[in-house]
Amino acid sequence: MQGQRGVVEVLASLRQQLEKRGSKSIRDLGRTFRALDSFDGNRKVDRQEFTVGLRENGVNLSAQEYSILFDYFDKDRDGTVCFDEFLVGIRGKPNARRQAMVDKAFLKFDRDGNGFIDASDLRGVYNCRFHPKVQSGQMTEDQAFAEFLSSFNDRNRDGKIVKDEWDEYYAAVSSSVDNDDHFVQLMKAAWKLD
Repeated sequence: MQGQRGVVEVLASLRQQLEKRGSKSIRDLGRTFRALDSFDGNRKVDRQEFTVGLRENGVNLSAQEYSILFDYFDKDRDGTVCFDEFLVGIRGKPNARRQAMVDKAFLKFDRDGNGFIDASDLRGVYNCRFHPKVQSGQMTEDQAFAEFLSSFNDRNRDGKIVKDEWDEYYAAVSSSVDNDDHFVQLMKAAWKLD
Protein backbone atom coordinates (compact mmCIF):
# COMPACT_ATOMS: atom_id res chain seq x y z
CA MET A 1 0.00 0.00 0.00
CA GLN A 2 1.36 3.38 -1.01
CA GLY A 3 2.19 5.76 1.84
CA GLN A 4 2.43 3.05 4.50
CA ARG A 5 5.75 2.62 6.20
CA GLY A 6 7.02 -0.86 6.96
CA VAL A 7 8.65 -2.07 10.13
CA VAL A 8 12.17 -1.30 8.90
CA GLU A 9 11.33 2.36 8.30
CA VAL A 10 9.38 2.72 11.56
CA LEU A 11 12.18 1.07 13.52
CA ALA A 12 14.70 3.42 11.88
CA SER A 13 12.52 6.40 12.82
CA LEU A 14 12.27 5.18 16.42
CA ARG A 15 16.04 4.72 16.69
CA GLN A 16 16.65 8.14 15.16
CA GLN A 17 14.28 9.83 17.60
CA LEU A 18 15.91 8.07 20.55
CA GLU A 19 19.43 8.89 19.32
CA LYS A 20 18.53 12.60 19.11
CA ARG A 21 17.71 12.47 22.79
CA GLY A 22 21.12 10.99 23.67
CA SER A 23 22.46 7.77 25.15
CA LYS A 24 20.36 8.08 28.31
CA SER A 25 17.15 7.78 26.30
CA ILE A 26 17.27 3.98 26.03
CA ARG A 27 17.95 3.65 29.76
CA ASP A 28 15.08 6.08 30.43
CA LEU A 29 12.82 4.03 28.17
CA GLY A 30 13.67 0.91 30.17
CA ARG A 31 12.82 2.73 33.41
CA THR A 32 9.52 3.92 31.97
CA PHE A 33 8.57 0.42 30.86
CA ARG A 34 9.47 -0.98 34.29
CA ALA A 35 7.28 1.67 35.93
CA LEU A 36 4.38 0.88 33.59
CA ASP A 37 4.83 -2.81 34.39
CA SER A 38 4.74 -2.27 38.16
CA PHE A 39 1.25 -3.78 38.40
CA ASP A 40 2.25 -7.40 37.79
CA GLY A 41 6.06 -7.30 37.39
CA ASN A 42 6.13 -9.68 34.41
CA ARG A 43 8.59 -7.44 32.53
CA LYS A 44 6.09 -7.06 29.72
CA VAL A 45 3.91 -4.20 28.55
CA ASP A 46 0.63 -4.34 26.70
CA ARG A 47 -0.21 -2.33 23.59
CA GLN A 48 -1.40 0.75 25.51
CA GLU A 49 1.57 0.72 27.93
CA PHE A 50 3.93 0.33 24.98
CA THR A 51 2.51 3.40 23.23
CA VAL A 52 2.41 5.46 26.45
CA GLY A 53 6.02 4.49 27.27
CA LEU A 54 7.30 5.57 23.88
CA ARG A 55 5.33 8.82 23.93
CA GLU A 56 6.58 9.65 27.44
CA ASN A 57 10.10 9.30 26.07
CA GLY A 58 9.58 11.73 23.21
CA VAL A 59 8.85 9.25 20.42
CA ASN A 60 6.28 10.68 18.04
CA LEU A 61 4.73 8.18 15.67
CA SER A 62 1.31 7.68 14.15
CA ALA A 63 -1.11 5.20 15.74
CA GLN A 64 -0.45 2.86 12.82
CA GLU A 65 3.33 3.10 13.34
CA TYR A 66 3.01 2.31 17.06
CA SER A 67 0.90 -0.69 16.05
CA ILE A 68 3.49 -1.84 13.49
CA LEU A 69 6.23 -1.69 16.13
CA PHE A 70 4.13 -3.43 18.76
CA ASP A 71 3.24 -6.27 16.39
CA TYR A 72 6.90 -6.61 15.39
CA PHE A 73 8.11 -6.89 19.01
CA ASP A 74 5.24 -9.12 20.20
CA LYS A 75 7.27 -12.20 19.30
CA ASP A 76 5.01 -14.82 20.86
CA ARG A 77 1.77 -13.05 19.85
CA ASP A 78 0.43 -12.93 23.40
CA GLY A 79 -0.56 -9.26 23.26
CA THR A 80 2.48 -8.07 25.21
CA VAL A 81 6.04 -6.98 24.48
CA CYS A 82 8.88 -8.18 26.69
CA PHE A 83 10.80 -4.99 27.27
CA ASP A 84 14.17 -6.73 27.48
CA GLU A 85 13.60 -8.02 23.93
CA PHE A 86 12.41 -4.58 22.92
CA LEU A 87 15.54 -2.90 24.31
CA VAL A 88 17.77 -5.44 22.54
CA GLY A 89 15.82 -4.78 19.34
CA ILE A 90 16.43 -1.06 19.70
CA ARG A 91 20.04 -1.17 20.81
CA GLY A 92 21.07 -4.32 18.96
CA LYS A 93 23.40 -7.12 19.92
CA PRO A 94 26.40 -6.51 22.18
CA ASN A 95 29.50 -5.19 20.44
CA ALA A 96 32.61 -7.39 20.08
CA ARG A 97 34.13 -6.31 23.41
CA ARG A 98 30.95 -7.03 25.36
CA GLN A 99 30.31 -10.29 23.50
CA ALA A 100 33.83 -11.47 24.36
CA MET A 101 32.99 -11.10 28.07
CA VAL A 102 29.67 -12.90 27.59
CA ASP A 103 31.49 -15.72 25.81
CA LYS A 104 34.15 -15.89 28.52
CA ALA A 105 31.48 -16.24 31.22
CA PHE A 106 29.68 -18.97 29.24
CA LEU A 107 32.90 -20.94 28.93
CA LYS A 108 33.50 -20.60 32.67
CA PHE A 109 30.07 -22.09 33.39
CA ASP A 110 30.32 -24.75 30.69
CA ARG A 111 33.14 -26.41 32.57
CA ASP A 112 32.67 -29.81 30.95
CA GLY A 113 32.65 -28.30 27.43
CA ASN A 114 29.38 -29.93 26.32
CA GLY A 115 28.03 -26.72 24.70
CA PHE A 116 25.33 -25.98 27.22
CA ILE A 117 25.03 -24.96 30.83
CA ASP A 118 22.90 -26.97 33.20
CA ALA A 119 22.08 -26.46 36.85
CA SER A 120 25.10 -28.45 38.00
CA ASP A 121 27.43 -26.23 35.92
CA LEU A 122 25.88 -23.09 37.40
CA ARG A 123 25.61 -24.37 40.95
CA GLY A 124 29.37 -24.69 41.16
CA VAL A 125 29.96 -21.06 40.19
CA TYR A 126 26.86 -19.03 41.13
CA ASN A 127 26.71 -18.31 44.86
CA CYS A 128 23.27 -17.42 46.23
CA ARG A 129 24.37 -16.82 49.81
CA PHE A 130 24.63 -13.07 49.33
CA HIS A 131 21.39 -12.62 47.38
CA PRO A 132 19.46 -9.84 49.21
CA LYS A 133 16.36 -12.02 49.65
CA VAL A 134 18.44 -14.88 51.07
CA GLN A 135 20.12 -12.44 53.46
CA SER A 136 16.74 -11.12 54.62
CA GLY A 137 15.28 -14.61 55.03
CA GLN A 138 12.64 -14.12 52.31
CA MET A 139 14.14 -16.91 50.19
CA THR A 140 16.25 -19.97 50.61
CA GLU A 141 19.44 -20.35 48.57
CA ASP A 142 17.62 -22.94 46.43
CA GLN A 143 14.77 -20.51 45.73
CA ALA A 144 17.23 -17.75 44.79
CA PHE A 145 19.03 -20.17 42.49
CA ALA A 146 15.75 -21.20 40.84
CA GLU A 147 14.90 -17.51 40.33
CA PHE A 148 18.28 -16.96 38.69
CA LEU A 149 17.74 -19.93 36.36
CA SER A 150 14.30 -18.65 35.38
CA SER A 151 15.92 -15.45 34.08
CA PHE A 152 17.08 -17.39 31.05
CA ASN A 153 14.65 -18.25 28.30
CA ASP A 154 14.78 -22.04 28.40
CA ARG A 155 12.98 -22.51 25.06
CA ASN A 156 13.35 -26.29 25.12
CA ARG A 157 12.25 -26.49 28.76
CA ASP A 158 15.00 -29.00 29.36
CA GLY A 159 16.74 -27.22 32.24
CA LYS A 160 19.72 -26.49 30.04
CA ILE A 161 20.88 -23.12 28.77
CA VAL A 162 22.33 -23.28 25.27
CA LYS A 163 24.66 -20.58 23.96
CA ASP A 164 21.87 -18.74 22.08
CA GLU A 165 19.77 -18.49 25.26
CA TRP A 166 22.82 -17.27 27.20
CA ASP A 167 23.56 -14.68 24.51
CA GLU A 168 19.92 -13.47 24.45
CA TYR A 169 19.94 -12.99 28.22
CA TYR A 170 23.18 -11.01 28.16
CA ALA A 171 22.07 -8.98 25.14
CA ALA A 172 19.20 -7.78 27.32
CA VAL A 173 21.57 -7.03 30.20
CA SER A 174 23.93 -5.26 27.81
CA SER A 175 21.13 -3.16 26.34
CA SER A 176 20.50 -1.59 29.74
CA VAL A 177 24.17 -0.66 30.34
CA ASP A 178 25.29 2.38 28.35
CA ASN A 179 29.03 2.23 28.96
CA ASP A 180 31.25 -0.60 27.62
CA ASP A 181 33.76 -0.32 30.48
CA HIS A 182 30.93 -0.56 33.02
CA PHE A 183 29.50 -3.67 31.32
CA VAL A 184 32.92 -5.34 31.26
CA GLN A 185 33.46 -4.55 34.95
CA LEU A 186 30.02 -5.89 35.84
CA MET A 187 30.76 -9.17 34.06
CA LYS A 188 34.18 -9.46 35.64
CA ALA A 189 32.81 -8.85 39.13
CA ALA A 190 29.75 -11.08 38.73
CA TRP A 191 31.63 -14.08 37.40
CA LYS A 192 35.13 -13.43 38.72
CA LEU A 193 36.60 -13.16 35.23
CA ASP A 194 40.08 -11.89 34.37
